[in-house]
Amino acid sequence: MAGESSPIDLPQLLDRIEHQLLPQLQIHSPDPCDPVLVKDLPKPWRTLGCGNYAAVLHHPHHPLLAVKVYGPERPGLEQEAEVYRRIGHHPAFSQCFHVGAGYLVLRRLQGTTLYDCLRQGIPIPAQVIDDVDAALAYAMAHGLHGHDVHGRNLMLHRGRGLIVDISDFLNPQPCRAWQDLRWAYRTFYRPLIGHLGLRVPGSVLDGVRRGYRLVRRIRGQVPGP
Repeated sequence: MAGESSPIDLPQLLDRIEHQLLPQLQIHSPDPCDPVLVKDLPKPWRTLGCGNYAAVLHHPHHPLLAVKVYGPERPGLEQEAEVYRRIGHHPAFSQCFHVGAGYLVLRRLQGTTLYDCLRQGIPIPAQVIDDVDAALAYAMAHGLHGHDVHGRNLMLHRGRGLIVDISDFLNPQPCRAWQDLRWAYRTFYRPLIGHLGLRVPGSVLDGVRRGYRLVRRIRGQVPGP
């Protein structure tokens, strides 16, 4: 196909980012506690997901790479780049190939978030929990912190666990998000509902998330936005 490049053709992707994506892309961040909104995304770029700091985009001619573009006035790009520098190469994490003005080029992680697994009734094997535990231990050994590790930031791929978002791993404040999720998995999900293949509506999951954040706020243990 004309104009098509190899899966990892960084110079070609950077050219597309600087001359096609960024001049047209608009990212709005109306509330720091809610995900950013992507508008005016030029074709053929697509949105993979949105977090509270940035949007993750990709170009179909570069299927192995993703571009994380930070919202206006949203902090954290330099800190996230430092996290990836310390992580280096690890199968449970992405990898940073380039740090640009307001964006990062990352290895694209394939899979289904644990949040979507619950919505779609996809069983979550115990291996995922073990993989995340091992990955967080690796991160801690490199001076990082497992901060804000929750169902939207974790992914299932071919039976293994991946950690998608590590942007807050320089934050030294205590965060029990992962410990609480692991406890809920072992106490409720695995023995009671994991084998049933039930589909949990997104509205229910979002309600649980809001209630959890409220309890954490009351206890003074709220993770980053």
